Amino acid sequence: METEKKLIILVDDNPANLRIGKNVLSEKYTVATAPSAPKLFSLLENNHPALILLDIDMPGMDGYEAIKILKLNQETKDIPVIFLTGMTDSQDEEKGRALGAVDYVTKPFEPQAFIACIEKYC
Repeated sequence: METEKKLIILVDDNPANLRIGKNVLSEKYTVATAPSAPKLFSLLENNHPALILLDIDMPGMDGYEAIKILKLNQETKDIPVIFLTGMTDSQDEEKGRALGAVDYVTKPFEPQAFIACIEKYC
C-alpha cells in the first residue's frame, strides 16, 4: 500500500522555476505551485502543506512579507518555510532566517542536495 505523498507548495513568479521545481520534487511529493504570494494564501485556505518553498524576489508581495504573514497566522505559523531564491548575499539569508525560514537554498540548485535539504523538514 502506497503512503500518501506530503504536500509541498512552491511559490515563484518565474514559470520555468515552478516547472523545474515541480519536476524535481514530484517523484517524492505532491507539489502545488503558486506564481505569487497572494496565490499562496489562496492555496492555504484549503490545503495544509508539509513545507513551503518561497522565492524572495517577486512583484507585489515579496517573500519576506509573505513569511511575516505566515508566521503571524495560527494556522500557518508552524509550516516550515525554505527560501528558494537567486539572492546570494549573506544578509539576505540572515534576514530570511530571522523572519522564520528553516533553511535557505540558492538557485540554480543541485537536485540531490535540494531534495536532501527538503527531507530534513518533511
